Amino acid sequence: MSSAAAPTLSLPGDPPGGRRAAWVWGIGVAVYFVAIIFRTSLGVAGLDAADRFHVNASALSTFSILQLLVYAGMQIPVGLMVDRLGTKKVLTLGAVLFTLGQLGFALSPSYGMALASRALLGCGDAMTFISVLRLGARWFPARRGPLIGQVAALFGMAGNLVSTLFIARALHGFGWTTTFVGTSAAGVLVLVPLLLFLKDHPEGHEPPPVEHAGAAYVRKQIAASWREPGTRLGMWVHFTTQFPAMVFLLLWGLPFLVEAQGLSRSTAGELLTLVVLSNMAFGLVYGQIIARHHEARAPLALGTVTVTALLWASTIFYPGDRAPMWLLIVLCVVLGVCGPASMIGFDFARPANPPERQGTASGIVNMGGFIASMTTLFAVGVLLDATGDNYRIAFASVFVLEALGVVQILRLHSRATHREREHHVISRVEAVHVPV
Repeated sequence: MSSAAAPTLSLPGDPPGGRRAAWVWGIGVAVYFVAIIFRTSLGVAGLDAADRFHVNASALSTFSILQLLVYAGMQIPVGLMVDRLGTKKVLTLGAVLFTLGQLGFALSPSYGMALASRALLGCGDAMTFISVLRLGARWFPARRGPLIGQVAALFGMAGNLVSTLFIARALHGFGWTTTFVGTSAAGVLVLVPLLLFLKDHPEGHEPPPVEHAGAAYVRKQIAASWREPGTRLGMWVHFTTQFPAMVFLLLWGLPFLVEAQGLSRSTAGELLTLVVLSNMAFGLVYGQIIARHHEARAPLALGTVTVTALLWASTIFYPGDRAPMWLLIVLCVVLGVCGPASMIGFDFARPANPPERQGTASGIVNMGGFIASMTTLFAVGVLLDATGDNYRIAFASVFVLEALGVVQILRLHSRATHREREHHVISRVEAVHVPV
């Protein structure tokens, strides 16, 4: 075992894991699964929403951008709430908010009310993933962290798949109101076991008491998390790896495939589904690799960015008017790897921060990819308008953010890994001196 892999071994105070941990954590994952169904349901209902609210494409895109804006803006506040209040309270509040948001979206008579409902949904959605990550860290040994995080993301993509395969059919079969009211019932369904059975941590593994002093506590948590190079490195890894797939899936993939590549809507939809399936498949692979070889984190992240950039460039700059189908398929498979690669960001932040700061640190990391996604969603739209729908120029904006992220990853990596080894040594020394 190499020295770089040492931080993934059992640490002092590690929770035991086991079946009860899987059961409790599974409740949290179920909440996240439903949140993703609600988050991505608009992706298959875009045309229906345009007809229902009588809006054009620009107004329709506001749904996605607003949802991401709320989600990203809530990450640090949610991280602080998780550290301050615990997982159960935050997850419960999140489930209530995203269920009300989905129900409000189903019954909204106007564009403005529908927009407000999506913002409410985004607020509740923002409370789920960080809570699930913290739940996993509280119930499973540290060495299981990478795999637990990837499996949680895998269930999230399964929620995306539910939207793609079932909600689209339900809309055509049952109509807008029945479909969205019906799906909102899933929020109530997961709320019941959450309230009855979920616990923040196993017995005997309570986190140390933390003094909370209002604004001073907030500043201390954010500053302490940000000072850790591992937190900043994790944020830039998430920033650099996640956004190409997010931009493609949330908004611009379908127009690019239909308008620029001349595909039918059904074929384009199948390629978007391929991105989701690839994400699910590679999530387990990445989780296993990182759990066994901790030193593979940076090579996997940078390798994913490199391959994504090469395939993205090969597709948009392919000689001729359209890229061949085989190249589009390979691009979609590679884009599916972006999600698992973005989870590596949390694997840098987790060992860099003590348990009482895990939520705050995860919030900082999670902001990265969503800030990059919002920036690119906006930039592509502006460039498309300015260039008369030239997707080659508009999609080239992706390379700017990727270059920025790679520079930051390379700058921070050595400091973060050195600091991580220091934390590990300190933990071992403290364990030796703890009285039995």
